[in-house]
Amino acid sequence: MTVDPATTATEVPAPPAPKPRPGIVALLTFDGFLCALLSVFFLGLYIGTVPFPITIVLAGAANMLLVLAMRAETGSTSRAAWPLLAWIVGFVLCLAGGPGGDQLLVADWRTLLLPVGALAPAGLHLFVARMAALTSAVRQPAPRP
Repeated sequence: MTVDPATTATEVPAPPAPKPRPGIVALLTFDGFLCALLSVFFLGLYIGTVPFPITIVLAGAANMLLVLAMRAETGSTSRAAWPLLAWIVGFVLCLAGGPGGDQLLVADWRTLLLPVGALAPAGLHLFVARMAALTSAVRQPAPRP
């Protein structure tokens, strides 16, 4: 029996993934920290006499973009969480009192909603991506010798 070489399936090894650029990774992580500071600074916005916490939505969108960019750069879901960890560090630093007892965040509903609205969309995306990676690794058959 003769097999046509044009119709046989040959496995071509995938090209190696490019290494992440350390400067881009550091910049995206710092941007997560900066996003926390800016979202806290502008959390107290008002339109007239009505609170207008648009920074909660903007922080959620910015964190999602940072996570997507970090995942595209590194190819890893664990390293894609670094901007979120930097955001948490920035938020905790803003919770601490400054010199003279100054506080950036006060006991308000907006302060409670900020971490949820800023971290939940990107965190959910990372969770779903990680679960998809784990289940696809389990479903793949073992290579035959």
